[in-house]
Amino acid sequence: MAAASELATAPVCVLVLGMAGSGKTTFVQRLAAHLHGQRCPPYVINLDPAVHDLPFPANIDIRDTVKYKEVMKQYGLGPNGGIVTSLNLFATRFDQVMKFIEKRQNASKYVIIDTPGQIEVFTWSASGTIITEALASSFPSVVVYVMDTSRSTNPITFMSNMLYACSILYKTKLPFIVVMNKTDIIDHSFAVEWMQDFETFQDALNQETSYVSNLTRSMSLVLDEFYSSLKVVGVSAVLGTGLDDFFVQLSKAVDEYEREYRPEYERLRKTLEKAQNKQKREQLEHLWKDMGSVCVQGNTLAGSDDASAMGPSELILTRGTLDEEEERQSDTDDIDHEVTEESHEEPAFRNFMQETRMKYQRSIKPSE
Repeated sequence: MAAASELATAPVCVLVLGMAGSGKTTFVQRLAAHLHGQRCPPYVINLDPAVHDLPFPANIDIRDTVKYKEVMKQYGLGPNGGIVTSLNLFATRFDQVMKFIEKRQNASKYVIIDTPGQIEVFTWSASGTIITEALASSFPSVVVYVMDTSRSTNPITFMSNMLYACSILYKTKLPFIVVMNKTDIIDHSFAVEWMQDFETFQDALNQETSYVSNLTRSMSLVLDEFYSSLKVVGVSAVLGTGLDDFFVQLSKAVDEYEREYRPEYERLRKTLEKAQNKQKREQLEHLWKDMGSVCVQGNTLAGSDDASAMGPSELILTRGTLDEEEERQSDTDDIDHEVTEESHEEPAFRNFMQETRMKYQRSIKPSE
């Protein structure tokens, strides 16, 4: 029952991607305004370090952490390299972002993440993968691909958009929604018809007489399976139309995540934990062997009965443990406390060290 309650309060992470000029940021603004109007304020995160002015209030803004122009100047990078490096630097601190989201999970039902305008910076970079997998492993996550409908009236341009959407779907491995934006300029029904009726799309391609049109015709056959399970909704970010249909599709995408994607992420998490535990055990075994050889040498040189009664694991535990008074005085867990030789050495170990020093001094006297 506790797990079910946690599941119910977990916020939905909406990763908004899109080509430059597709109206992605405007869509995020409209989405946030719509949720505020429904008395359901979202938690908004901006991951675009190069944006000048945000048209919406962001709870977390990458520009507060990383200075884009300073990164370009310090590393001698161009605009795209500066964005990639800024995002990589921010990804190293994304565990703190996860903690902020967890604290707000009871207050915000949705977490909206706006990504850089250069879509490849996020989809194909290591930082984008880290951020996507971190969110998807902890919260229901959905990828929203914003598409410029007015620029996709050409069948070849439309196919290019669909191929890019397909590549992002298989790269992120998350529920996917295509938002056909700018329906206030042109209705998106023609694009939906092209996806549902192969013959209609072929008729549109017949007007194109080029090598690219032949390639597009072949690609349209390949994408039939992709179209069959694709969630598509037409939206006008300027007018705010189509948002009700968007949230219907978003609800279906969340159900798909819980049904198909969450078990896979849970399996991957358990596999990673097993691998980490195995590595820790192997390191501990190597340490035991090393400490065991030290104890054997100590028994030979020092001839101490106390040392022979102490195994390697006992030696580690006794020498590396702080007493209760020191534990009460320690306020943080990540401070490396300096352990002095005098305060934590056992008598057997100290006798062994003194005997070793004496033997060494006697061995070097003749040469002096």
